[in-house]
Amino acid sequence: MTALVAPPVTGRPAGSPPQLLRGLIRLHRPALLVWTVFVLVLAGLLLWVGGPLTDAAVEGWKQYHACESGGCAYDPSAVGRYKDWYTYTTFAVVGVPVLIAAWSGATLTSRELEHGTAQLAWTQSVSPTRWLAAKLAVPAVPVAVGSGLLVGLHHWAWSTGQGRLDSAKSWYDFGTYAANGPATAAMALAALVIGALFGLFKHNSLGSLVGSLSVTGFLWSIMAIATPHLWPTVTKLSSLKNNVPQGSGIVVDQGLVTSTGAHIANPQCGAITNSGCQALYAKLDAVGYYNDYHPQSHYWPLQLTATAIILTVTALLTVAAFRLLKRRTGPSAPARKAAAV
Repeated sequence: MTALVAPPVTGRPAGSPPQLLRGLIRLHRPALLVWTVFVLVLAGLLLWVGGPLTDAAVEGWKQYHACESGGCAYDPSAVGRYKDWYTYTTFAVVGVPVLIAAWSGATLTSRELEHGTAQLAWTQSVSPTRWLAAKLAVPAVPVAVGSGLLVGLHHWAWSTGQGRLDSAKSWYDFGTYAANGPATAAMALAALVIGALFGLFKHNSLGSLVGSLSVTGFLWSIMAIATPHLWPTVTKLSSLKNNVPQGSGIVVDQGLVTSTGAHIANPQCGAITNSGCQALYAKLDAVGYYNDYHPQSHYWPLQLTATAIILTVTALLTVAAFRLLKRRTGPSAPARKAAAV
């Protein structure tokens, strides 16, 4: 770990925030242009998916149902085209902003520290704290605005097929749930800060990028596992005659309920009309199914709770990044470096 000694002030006028902002925008203009083009292209694709593609798929399903009695033909390509492009855009909304944010955070800090341009900026009376604040703020605004726009457009594109398309994804489909909510935009901001933190620690663009993607993926996995438990579930009881537990949504737990109200594991025997299964259920004293799940009304409570947690983690990581920079560039940094030699 290398101590970064902030050079003494040279006496030149301190760089004002507007000047620093203009300099950063000019320096990273290519990356901002790439991000802008990506957002505009994906936004156009989402408008296409939610408009003409959805309408064509709806017509395709109408033709299919009209042909169920035979004697006519229908074109399945419209339905397949909608399904394919919905999948492509969903993956893009969920994954690409996080990747770009992690790359931005990692390279914007590590590259300048690696090449010494950060130390040069500090000699021009731009403090390390202001330097890092600008490095985080400049990409954070377009990342937040762009990913938020894409999430909103995806939610709209998804909603246009609800109740019209037989093949429309449910709200709790994994990719749809992620792409439709603000937690994905919050995760992109987290990836940005994680990348910056690794950049301060590693001083190597590739190593920082690998580390930031790994930690972001870990955080994403933890949130995916924890999300069903962020809000109280609804329990629905149903008869054994239904053959399966009733209630659609994000399932947390399912099984059999006994005559005393106890919840036990489902042996997955099958329909009660099967004599063997009927005997097994009687032996277990099972009288029905239970389903602990989240209905659609829980969508926003789950999303907003997850978003709040991710933003809290992001804030803590931001504080950690500033503390690390202060530790590396503070007055005691040379002493620590000398002691380590």
